[in-house]
This record gives sequence, C-alpha cells and structure tokens, in this order.
Amino acid sequence: MFHLLPKLFNKYLDRYSYFIFISICVLQFASINFIEFVAKSNSKNCSVHKISALMFLEYLFLSKPETLIRMTKFIPFFLILLSLFISKSALSQDKFLIDSLNKSVKTAENDTIRANILYSLSKAYWGSNPEEALKYAKQTLSLSEKIGYKKGIGNAWNSMGAILLFKGDYMPAREMFQKSLDIRLKINDLQGVAWSYNNIGNIYYEQGNFPEAIKFYISSLKIRDQIDDKNGIAASYNNIGNIYILLGNYNEALKNYKASLKIRQSIGYDKGIAECYGNIGNIYNKMNNYPEALKNQNAALAIFQKIEDKKGIAITYSLIGDIDSKQQNYTGALLNYFAALKIYEEIEDKDHIATSFNSIGNTFFRQGKQDEARNFLNKALQLSKEIGSIENIKVSYSSLTDLDSSVGNFKQALEYHKLFIIFKDSLINKENSRKIIQQQMQYDFDKKESLTQAAQEKKDAIARQTRNVLIGGLVAMLIFALIFLTQKNKIAKEKKKSDELLLNILPTEVADELKINGHSKAKTFNSVTVMFTDFKDFTKVSEKVSPEALVLELHTCFSAFDAILQKYKIEKIKTIGDAYMCVGGMPVTNPNHAIEVANAAVEILDYMTKRKAEKDKLGEMCFEIRIGINTGTVVAGIVGIKKFSYDIWGDTVNVAARMENSSQSGKINISGSTHQLVKDHFECEYRGKIQAKNKGEIDMYFLEKKS
Repeated sequence: MFHLLPKLFNKYLDRYSYFIFISICVLQFASINFIEFVAKSNSKNCSVHKISALMFLEYLFLSKPETLIRMTKFIPFFLILLSLFISKSALSQDKFLIDSLNKSVKTAENDTIRANILYSLSKAYWGSNPEEALKYAKQTLSLSEKIGYKKGIGNAWNSMGAILLFKGDYMPAREMFQKSLDIRLKINDLQGVAWSYNNIGNIYYEQGNFPEAIKFYISSLKIRDQIDDKNGIAASYNNIGNIYILLGNYNEALKNYKASLKIRQSIGYDKGIAECYGNIGNIYNKMNNYPEALKNQNAALAIFQKIEDKKGIAITYSLIGDIDSKQQNYTGALLNYFAALKIYEEIEDKDHIATSFNSIGNTFFRQGKQDEARNFLNKALQLSKEIGSIENIKVSYSSLTDLDSSVGNFKQALEYHKLFIIFKDSLINKENSRKIIQQQMQYDFDKKESLTQAAQEKKDAIARQTRNVLIGGLVAMLIFALIFLTQKNKIAKEKKKSDELLLNILPTEVADELKINGHSKAKTFNSVTVMFTDFKDFTKVSEKVSPEALVLELHTCFSAFDAILQKYKIEKIKTIGDAYMCVGGMPVTNPNHAIEVANAAVEILDYMTKRKAEKDKLGEMCFEIRIGINTGTVVAGIVGIKKFSYDIWGDTVNVAARMENSSQSGKINISGSTHQLVKDHFECEYRGKIQAKNKGEIDMYFLEKKS
C-alpha cells in the first residue's frame, strides 16, 4: 500500500493539497488492516471522530461486500477524512480571543462595558457553539435590563436571533431581530439598525422570499452608505449577489461579490474575504470554469482554517463537493459533502444539514444508487419542510422527480414535478424578478438623487462665496440654474420610470396606497363577475404525457387566456394547477362586466375547440375545457407576508367555483345572477335547479352564443 502513496497523492495534490501534511501524520499509525477495521467497526464504543470518518464508507461500500476488495485505492481519501475529525486546531475556537474576553468581563470598569464584552463573547460562539453563544446572549440581556442599557438589550436580542437563524428556526429568529430593531430605532443606533435590516433580509432570503429580502438589504445599504460603514456595505453587496446568483444572473452576482471583496480587502476583514472567495468560486463553477472555481475555494478554505471558522470550513467543503460533482468525481464529492455534514450537525445548522442531505442524495443518484439517494432526499425534504426552507424543498422535489422517473414510477414522478413547479414559481418568477429589479433601480435612483443634491449644495456654497463679484455671480447663477433644471428633469424622468414599473406589478390604486401607507386595506366590490375554468380529467390525461409536455401545454393555453383577458380588461387573479381564475368589474368598476366576462368565456371556448381539432389531427394530447361564471359581491386585497398576492374572497367566488364544477366539457355554465345581466345579449339554455356542493339547488344556464 505504501509504495502507491506518491502516485496517488500526486494525482490529487491540486485538489487536496491542504490535507497532505495531516494525512502523512495520520499515516504513521495507520496499518494495512485499516480497511478491515472500517468494514467491521460497528461498536458503540468507537470514538465520535472514527464514526464520523466512516459515515461515507458505510453508505458507499457496506451494501456490496464484493467492493471491499477494491477499497485499497480509496485509502488516501479515507485518511484525509479521518484527519479532519482528529485535528482539533482546524475546527477549534480562537481560545486566545475568548480567554481575553472572559478575563475582561471580570476586570471591566462598569456594567455597561461588561454587557458589551458579554455580547462579543456571544458573537464569538455564533458559528461554532450555539449553546455557549445563547448562554452569553442571555447574560447580556439580563445585565442590560438590570442597568437599563438599551443598546445592550438590542444587542442581546440580535444575538439570540442570529443563533436561531443559524439553526434554521426562522420565525423565532424573525421575532428576535424585530425586537432588536425596535430598540435600535428608538435609540437611533444607526449601525445596529442597518444590521437588523440585514439580518431580517437574511431570513427572507433563506425562506426564498427574494423581493422582501432585497428590500431589507437595500434599506440596510442606504444606512451604511450614510454612516460610511465599509464592512456593512461589503456585507450588503455580498447579500445582493447571493440573490442574483439564485436568479441565474451570474454577471450581476459577480459584480456585487467583487465589489464586496475589494472593500473587505481594503479593511483587512479575513472572514469576509473568505466568504467572497467562496461566492466567486461558486459562480465560476456554475459557469463551468473549474480551475478558477477551485482556486477561489482553496483560497477561502485556507482563510477559514486560519481563523478557525467551523461554518465557513463546512460551506467551503460543500462548494468543493459541488465542483467535484459537476466533473463527475462522485467519490471526491461525497467525501466533501460528508465532511461538511459532520460540521453542520455539530453546530446545529439545520438549513445547511438539509442542503447536505440533498447534495449527498443527488450524488448517490448519479452513481446509480437509488435506495441511498431516496433515503437522503426524503430526509432533506422532511427537514426542509420543518424549517420552511423553500429553496431546499424545491431541490428535493426536483431530485425526487428525476429519481422516480429513472425507476419507471412515472405517476409519483409527476406528482413531485407538480410540487416542484409550484415551489419554483413561488421562489423565482417574473413578478419577483420585477420587484427585485425595481428595488435595485429605486436604490440607484435615490443614490443618484442624493449625490446630485450634494453636488448642488456645494455649487450653491461656491455661488454664495462669489456673490460680491457681480459679473462672476451672475454667470455662476446662470450656470447653476441650468444644471439644476437639467438634473430636476432627469430626476423626474427616472421617478416616472420607477412609478410605471410599480404599476406593472399591482393595480394603480393599490400601488398608490402601498407607497403612501406601506400596506393596502381590503376593499368591497358590490358587483363583479367571477370566472373559473379547468380541464376535464386533467389527472388522467397528465399521467399519459411527460411532465415537460404537460407544463408546456398548460403554459400555451394559459398564455392564450391571458391575451383574451387583456382584450376585455379583465383582471387575472391566479392559477391553481389546471384551474384558471379571473374577475371582471374590478379594481376599476365597469357596468358591463358580466357581458365582458361572457365574451371572454366564448373566445376561450372557441380557442380550446380549435386547438383540440388541431391536436386531434396530429394525434397529440389536448385538454377539454369547462367554464363556470357567477356575479355578485367580493372582497379584494393583498394578503401574505412571505409573498404579496392580490386576491378575492366571498360567497360569489365559491358559487362561481360550483358553476365550473357543475359544468360540462365544452360548455359555459352561468348562475341566475349572471343570466339576468347577459340574457339580452346571449342565447342561454335553462338547465333548471341543479344541486351544488354545500350550496343546495341553484338555477343554472348554459351560455350558448351571442343573440
């Protein structure tokens, strides 16, 4: 075995150079019987370090004993993994800093200083020992409340929020950060307020609510610009880059990461520099530039190990695993993923534990090990649902779709694919992208306006200094007046663009109310017409086609419906699976709303009839539609805290849904209230009183055509 080491280490030198020294040390007490020990070791008395090092072997080999013969070629990897958990220095706390802080607590001149030191101790344990961090945060709170030190109280709540965020407990963390923010606003602690906004943005980011996340990030960035907090500005750029990378806009992400890196290098912030290298390396990996990706990750890992940051080390292992996986080096990928998982479990980072489960499951799937893959993907899905991590839920559903498709379980694959589409749409869609771009544009506009105002004030000061020189003063005033008018017009144009973008997202009156009050009140509309459509036997039809073809057909049909609604100025509310919901007569009232909705329904039915005929000729799948319409009173407004949604409620909506359920394929079923408004314009066939679920008997009519 030993004569093979030079050749094997040369092969993996570039990728694992930072492990070579530790591996050689471990090799001194390793023997040729190490493989047999790994295969047979199941004793509960084994040390935690050994069990952790063998997790990878257990899943990779124990299921197939014949592979034990070939295990010798993996020994360098196993020794490296074992060394990760034997080495205490790479993942230990900075004892010098913590010891110094503990001594300072005892010798502090007063309780205010003591509270600040306790807060620093809590922060020192954030990424490595949550229990210790929480202990010092509680001590900070207790002492600060005792002496009435409000800044210390705000700091304590902030620390508790950070600890909960690291664990993936998002809602309790949000409450802690909000308490901290309230106090910091009262005492005008601007730097603290900026960090509170930043931390709340981090929660929305982890939950996949990117428009809300970037709103808080930009609020934080504005304050940091104001107080010239360079470290904070760098953090904001980094966070905004994280959102752009999930949106697939790698150029914008790279621009923000490099801006953050430049600032952090100028102030010598090692941890921040390492984070930037890791993020930049991740982008290069997504762009398939693997040498640059690995170069940046190695730079990040070296710094994280130097400063002994557990979470940073774990994240970097995960990202190096991603690089290995994309290059089909699945053995190396699993080595890094399991190393990362061990650290995440130590620091109780639930979100990253779920991410690791997904990564390990996907890697096993690519190796053709379906049982192991399903085990980890199900664990990822369960934990992600528990903590509300939308991004991880989306990844789990996507991976389970591929897994079930590969084994011929197409029905279950379709169900997973539907759920994947739902979570993908809730995570990244055109509306979210517009909101993010609009908030970025608003920040850029406000910054330009601030710079313009500062420049104008400076020029005004120069003008006042030269007021005693008549000719020079007059010339200066003319120049300044021209600049002012030019800038004013430019600002007005930019403001108009921002307002127009907001109006594309929400109805005018709702958008105006949001801008003024920050929220929108619900509003009652006494007379509107609600329409529902769905497709007959959707579930049965969908089982006969691929998920891709199913989604494409839904997209084609719904896009056509959107165009028809726009023609008649009808408001689309939402789609749920194969159901499509819209309403006429709001938010702008229209006395002809019932007729307009009926016209739209006729056009939608004509479109689907023609499309079915075309599809039948080609022998392709096509849906058969049924439509239901009802008229009455509804309540409309914006709901939700994770994602704004303009929606309607009321018995009118429920009856409209019953109309659609009681309709027939290729028919438009309308209620008696709608019939009263359209009977002079359309031919209608009375169906009699028909039983509707939870509504009893209702007068129903088939709307045929224009009279």
